[in-house]
Amino acid sequence: MVVLGDFLPFLAMVVVQLGYAGMNITSKLAMDSGMKPLVLVVYRQMIATLAIIPFAYFFEWKKNRPKLTSSILFKIFLCSLTGATGNQVLYFVGLANSTPTIGCALTNILPAVTFVLAVIFRQESLGIKKRSDQAKLLGTVVCVGGAMLLSFYNGHTIGIPDSSIHWNYAQKMSKQSASNNKSNLVFGSIIVMASAVSYSIWVIIQAKVSEKFQAPYTSTALMCSMSTVQCAVIAAITEHKRSEWSLSSPIRLISALYTGIVCSALAFLLISWSIQRKGALYVSVFSPLLLVIVAILSWALLGEKLFVGTAIGSVLIVGGLYAVLWGKDKEMKEDQQIQDIAEPTKKSERTTDDLEKQSNNYARPNNNSNHQAATG
Repeated sequence: MVVLGDFLPFLAMVVVQLGYAGMNITSKLAMDSGMKPLVLVVYRQMIATLAIIPFAYFFEWKKNRPKLTSSILFKIFLCSLTGATGNQVLYFVGLANSTPTIGCALTNILPAVTFVLAVIFRQESLGIKKRSDQAKLLGTVVCVGGAMLLSFYNGHTIGIPDSSIHWNYAQKMSKQSASNNKSNLVFGSIIVMASAVSYSIWVIIQAKVSEKFQAPYTSTALMCSMSTVQCAVIAAITEHKRSEWSLSSPIRLISALYTGIVCSALAFLLISWSIQRKGALYVSVFSPLLLVIVAILSWALLGEKLFVGTAIGSVLIVGGLYAVLWGKDKEMKEDQQIQDIAEPTKKSERTTDDLEKQSNNYARPNNNSNHQAATG
């Protein structure tokens, strides 16, 4: 049973990474076919909302759901702007102007960006005396350096033989996209990094929401529904042609359903369950697996070429990621040790206070009886 309990979270996170890898491939093909990133996000958030509402109803609305105040509602609105609308629109725009491998590699800077923003908002302390602080600082610098190298330097192509798999539809879409518009790798990389910043801001705001409103399904359903409205309003102004909203193309319909159900609803459930079992740090460790899976799928299905700059930058980003995670894990263990040492002291102080109160209570009746005897 113990082995099964350790294996299931591992299996869940592998499934999540496989799901995200499929999203990068299908979304890239959908946008190559002419689907606008904003339209894709609208459909994704709409489908995700419909998929999550039943879970919110059965697991939270039928039970003791926390009170939804105006302050919490405003924070959820900010979460929808940063974590859903801003993050996903920017990511898909960046993906349309780069490659799935570059997009996945740059998402690994998230822990480093989150750490920098947490220091700015004073949720983290920046020091260099402890090894944990040194690891987080060094990891952040390495992550940023790898991201810069990956974004602005390509170098020669790595001599990997072409895949024997020939997916005619993917090859046709790639050629069509190349003839219609030339993607800008530098612009795409910068936009993907901007999406990482937006996501990191969401993480900080979401931490505040989780403290006050412990109903993850409800907050996620509200966030997705708000994002649907936000993106729909913007898309109605910028993408007003009916053909741009059409899902008659199979890849567009598959991408919309896949991203909404698999990458929003199912992924959220599996990640939440894994965090409860193993913690947030355990979940973060699996993010480089997505890069490996997408690199293989992009080479095998899309015929993507791997450049020296992309490979070196990806290695630096993953190395920096694990340095930040190691520093955070060590910091948490040090804090736990301090709490364990302080807990017996607190218990002894409580015991001393209780003994003093009891002695005072025993002393009061004696004083009263002596007073009565004196007055009698």
